[in-house]
Amino acid sequence: MIAFLGMGLLGSNFVKALLKRGEAVQVWNRTASKAKALEAAGAVAFEQVADAVRGADRVHIVVKDDAAVDEVLANALPGLQPGAIIVDHTTTSREGAIARTAAWEAKGFTYLHAPVFMGPANALEGSGFMLLSGDQSLIAKMEPLLAPMTGKLLNLGDETGRAASLKLIGNLFLVAFTAGLADTFALAKALEVPVDAVSELFKVWNPANTLPTRIQRMTGGDYSQPSWELNMARKDTGLFIQEAAQAGVPLNIIPAIAQVMDQWIAKGHGDQDWTIIGSGAIK
Repeated sequence: MIAFLGMGLLGSNFVKALLKRGEAVQVWNRTASKAKALEAAGAVAFEQVADAVRGADRVHIVVKDDAAVDEVLANALPGLQPGAIIVDHTTTSREGAIARTAAWEAKGFTYLHAPVFMGPANALEGSGFMLLSGDQSLIAKMEPLLAPMTGKLLNLGDETGRAASLKLIGNLFLVAFTAGLADTFALAKALEVPVDAVSELFKVWNPANTLPTRIQRMTGGDYSQPSWELNMARKDTGLFIQEAAQAGVPLNIIPAIAQVMDQWIAKGHGDQDWTIIGSGAIK
């Protein structure tokens, strides 16, 4: 028996996928109607979270944040059967994941943080990535049970909290990437270039392919052989800002990057590779 707590877009699709594979699933959600809606797919819904976990060998949870995880699991505790394993897919702080691992062990239960790089569609079709770290004997036991839920399980080693850390790092990149695209489209608007033309450019010239090389250059520590001088990158950044300002189109992150570039230029690094602006975060 599996219990699943949190019937948002991700949780509800996880449940639908489990049901399609023939699993028996008990569900709960703070808004009871969301859990009740899954009864049509074969789940058994409960209004009280302690009832939802009663009899379950495995309890999955995906809610908003650390506070929500702690609250829901505290309320579920009276219904947990001895030896139940709690699998938490919530994006949380590293400290929270570490603390819960220890706290639930002290209560006689097993807690495994397993955050995901998955959207609702991934949860339904069993694709995407699930991150695991910590007790390797536990992970070996859980891998066959969790593998059908995702496209790929990533075992990140025996450090408790490493999965939480890398999920946050990955999400930061997604946020920064999307914010960069927003400024890219803003400049395109200022220059009267349709988004379709930008999309076509990136299909042919895909800057994502340079990511491994960019990481290597940034982490190598030698910025003396530039492929793009910081001074020149700053000149182009000024053009971005100028063109957008002339069209009355705001840029959100480029002005902040320009300030960082100016700081490094003021320190005498203008003739070095522009990736030096990230060196302070690496050392």
